[in-house]
Amino acid sequence: MKDLDLVATFLEIYRRGSLTGAAKALGVSQPAVSGQLVRLEEQVGGSLFTRSRSGARPTHRAHELARRVGPHLDGLRHALRNDEAETAPRGTVRLGAAAEFATARLLPALTPLTHHGLELAFTLDRAEPLLTLLTEDRLDLVVSSIRPPLTIRGLAAMPYVDEEFVLVGTPTAARSIDPGHLDDDPVSALAHLPLVAYAEELPIIRRYWRSEFGRRPPNQVAVVVPDLRAVLTAVTADAGISVLPRYLAEPALHSGSLEQLHRSPVPPLNTLYLVTRSGPLAPPVDHLRTRLIDHATTWGSL
Repeated sequence: MKDLDLVATFLEIYRRGSLTGAAKALGVSQPAVSGQLVRLEEQVGGSLFTRSRSGARPTHRAHELARRVGPHLDGLRHALRNDEAETAPRGTVRLGAAAEFATARLLPALTPLTHHGLELAFTLDRAEPLLTLLTEDRLDLVVSSIRPPLTIRGLAAMPYVDEEFVLVGTPTAARSIDPGHLDDDPVSALAHLPLVAYAEELPIIRRYWRSEFGRRPPNQVAVVVPDLRAVLTAVTADAGISVLPRYLAEPALHSGSLEQLHRSPVPPLNTLYLVTRSGPLAPPVDHLRTRLIDHATTWGSL
């Protein structure tokens, strides 16, 4: 089935006109899509797309491949959807997650289930209030950025996927950093750059500085906005530097509008957890949980 996955990725790129659009549709990272395209091009013996900042333009070989395989793959998908529709549990699943992760990863992975009678009801918030709602039976499943504390009983948690965090800024910010100074004393080398933060307590930034540099950041804070997508927008507008999950920053890094300002031999990671109440799961919840686990195997570290 791996060759079929490569063809499916090719068709998404062909039909959407870009690797970024294909990645969003498939619920995977852009590097994963790029890697699959390279493997397929090796198999067919030539380039399938001419890539530029405006997207991916199909070659003659791509047009021919799409003409030959597209109808067959669409027919197979239709047959599989019909089989899945007959067996997929119906009902409502109440999910909790951070807004950014739900938008970038959960919705692309889960919305196909709604075609088979499953209803998704999302609550978007921080981990702590979501876990409280789960214990109160007001949610069925939470993707949590923290492992539930031992003081909260009646929950079952499993490691789900790792988020990789990157320190990013514009090329202008990058040029203002002395490379030698960054190697010798990174806190001082970065101190002149303002920060764009998720919260006044600088939770993500402070954790990065402590784990990578052993100190708190002394930088001035320029913007505080409680949405990592908005943080990304502010950093791209050169309001300051920040620390973001790679899955959010990757498109901007790929396009060159942002640069990674610091690299560590061991990338800083944060584990996300799938959390449910203890005991047997209702069939719709179990089905959705399995779907999430299957998709996570294609993501790697985010």
